[in-house]
Amino acid sequence: MKRITILAALWLAAASGAVFAATASPLVDIDWAKQNSCKAGVVVLDIRNELDGHSKLDYLRGHIPCAVYSDYMKDGWRAKVNNIPGMLPPVPQIEKLIGSLGIDGNTHVVIYSAGTNALDMGSATRVYWTLKVLGHDEVSILDGGYNAYAADKANKIETGMNTPKPKAFVAHFRKDMYPAEADVEKAAKGGVVLIDNRPSDQYLGVNRTAATVKRNGTIPGAKNLPESWLTDNNGGKFRSAAMLVKLYKDVGIPLKGEEINFCNTGHWASLGWFVSSELLGNKQAKVYDGSMAEWSADPKAAMEQKIKFE
Repeated sequence: MKRITILAALWLAAASGAVFAATASPLVDIDWAKQNSCKAGVVVLDIRNELDGHSKLDYLRGHIPCAVYSDYMKDGWRAKVNNIPGMLPPVPQIEKLIGSLGIDGNTHVVIYSAGTNALDMGSATRVYWTLKVLGHDEVSILDGGYNAYAADKANKIETGMNTPKPKAFVAHFRKDMYPAEADVEKAAKGGVVLIDNRPSDQYLGVNRTAATVKRNGTIPGAKNLPESWLTDNNGGKFRSAAMLVKLYKDVGIPLKGEEINFCNTGHWASLGWFVSSELLGNKQAKVYDGSMAEWSADPKAAMEQKIKFE
C-alpha cells in the first residue's frame, strides 16, 4: 500500500504542474490544463466524437483554450487492416495524421474526450496507446475530460477553430508492445494473464457485438475486468490507485508480470492497458489490437463460452 501512496503523490505532483513535459504524467487535472494548455511545446488534443455524443461542431462551440481538434472516429486513428476493423493504421498514414495536428517528437500531447463514461474515456486511452506504440512518450490524458473542465464556469472556454501548423512526426514503432494473434495464442498456452475488458455478458458468451465478432465467448483462460469498472461510477474520472488495486485482486489479476488486454476491437482494451501499465506501473502489459474481431474470425482459434444456450 505504501507503493500506491507514492504513486498517487507522483500523479498529484505532475497534475499540479510540478512535473512537466520531460516526465509527462499519464493523467493531468483541470488545474494543469488551465495553467499549461497554451504553452509552447504543448498540444491539447480534443478528440470528442460520436461515441460520446459529440462532433467537431461541439468543439467549435467551445473547447479548452488553444486545443486542436481531431475526431477519433472519423479522422483515421483506426483503420480496417486485413479485413479486421479498428486496427492501428499503417505507420506512414498515422504519422501524417499526427503531424498534421502540430505534433512532433518534442511535443507534450494532452488528450481529452468528453468525459461521460468509460467507453468515452477509451477514446482518449486508445489515442494515448497509439502514440506510445509509435514511440512517443510525452503524452497525458485529462482526467475527467471536457465535462470536468466545463463544469467550473470560471474556466475559460474558447470558441472557433485552431488550425495547427503541421510538423513532421516520425514514428519509432515498438513491436514489443504489439502482439499479433500468434503471439496471443502462444501467450495463452504459456499461462500469460489474458484480460477481457468487455462487459461481462460478452465475456461469458451470452451476447456478442455481431457487427465485429463472429463467435460468442472469449479466449480460453481469460479473466474478465469490464471497462466500466475502471472509472469512478463508470464516469470520466479514473478510480484511485488503491481502488484499482482492490479490483485487480478481487478478480485475480496480478499487479505485475506479462499481461495482454483485449476486447472487441482494441478500444476498451486500451483502457485496461492504460490502468495496468500507466497507472499501476505494470510495463509488461500489452494490447491485442485485433482482439475478438480477429480471434473469432479465425476458425482455428479456440473459444471458451462459459454460458451456453444448448
